Amino acid sequence: MSTSVAGTGSASVHRPAQLRGLVNEGRVAELVTQLLYELGEDPRREGLRDTPRRVASMWQTFLSQEAPEATCFPEPTVNGQLVIVSGMSVWSFCEHHMLPMNLLVSIGYLGEDTVVGLSKFGRIAQHFAGRLQVQERFTTQVAEHLTGVIGSEDVAVSVRGEHLCMSMRGVRMERAFTHTVSAQGRLRSDPVLNQQFLTLTAGQSTA
Repeated sequence: MSTSVAGTGSASVHRPAQLRGLVNEGRVAELVTQLLYELGEDPRREGLRDTPRRVASMWQTFLSQEAPEATCFPEPTVNGQLVIVSGMSVWSFCEHHMLPMNLLVSIGYLGEDTVVGLSKFGRIAQHFAGRLQVQERFTTQVAEHLTGVIGSEDVAVSVRGEHLCMSMRGVRMERAFTHTVSAQGRLRSDPVLNQQFLTLTAGQSTA
């Protein structure tokens, strides 16, 4: 498999960092230095002297969110109980403008003789946020991953996103939010369960 495509007189186009499994921090720092020059800044001045290295280190950390191991515990008293974990705030980067977006995540599932370790929900959200993203894809990815964790499609994910690509540029709507919901299994087909999930997560969506 080719890892780059080169054309006459053009720069190589490399595979995404997440596909290579690493970030070339030295090269990223060089590119940030070049960007600062093109923006009319002097990367050698005191305030910017270490900026390229810091930016490269930030991307290395951001793109290194490992997928968490599934942790489920047997709990025979749980049978069809709706479990919701909310208030999880993660940061990602919009892939269209490479500007940050803050995602407030709520996750619900139906317990069937097992419960999922609570810390795993936040780690799963962080894992899928740790890349260039769009909110709609993020919501679906979290939901699909959780179906594998619990071994059931009875999962719902609600996300409220604040996108700096909308609030600090373009129309500059500072208080605009985007809401996405992915409901599967009984949390989609059962109107009572679906309404319970939406009602219990509505407070987070309007906070």
